Amino acid sequence: MAAWLPAPLHRALMPLAHMLRHYWRRWRKTPIAGVSVIVTNLGGDVLLLKHSYGPDVWGLPGGGLGKGEDPMEAAQRELREELGVELVRLEPVGTLEEVLSGSPHTAHIFTGVCDRQPQPDRREVTVARFFPSHSLPEPLGRTTRDRIAVWKARGTG
Repeated sequence: MAAWLPAPLHRALMPLAHMLRHYWRRWRKTPIAGVSVIVTNLGGDVLLLKHSYGPDVWGLPGGGLGKGEDPMEAAQRELREELGVELVRLEPVGTLEEVLSGSPHTAHIFTGVCDRQPQPDRREVTVARFFPSHSLPEPLGRTTRDRIAVWKARGTG
C-alpha cells in the first residue's frame, strides 16, 4: 500500500486489502511466490511479528515477490520496509511448495542474524519481538510453523 498514507489509515485499510487479495487469489488461482525470513539475534532467539491484518497469530517477516524480482532481494526489501533493518548476510534455507488462498505458492525461506532490535513499521507490522527458539509463543501461524520446521530440519535452529 502507498507509503504516503498516514500510518493509522494504512493500518485501518490493511485488513480490507488482505481480504480482497485473498478472494482474488481464490478466484484466479494464479501461481504466486513470496519470501519469509527467519531472523535471529546474536543469542539465537527468533524474531516473530504481529501483523495489522490477517489472523491474530505470530508470523515471520516477509512478503510477495514482485514480477522478475530476485527472492534474496525481495527478502532484503521486506526486512527494510517492515522493520527498518538491513542484514549484512542472508542465507537461503529452502523452498516450500504450498497453497495460499487457493493459489499455488512458492515460499523462498531465508535466515540471517540481526544485531539490533528491529523497529516495526506500524503499518503492516505492529509488534516485533525475539523469542527463544525452544519456547516460541502461541498461536503461531501455520505457515510460520512450516517455515520454522524447514529451518530447524536444516540444523540452523
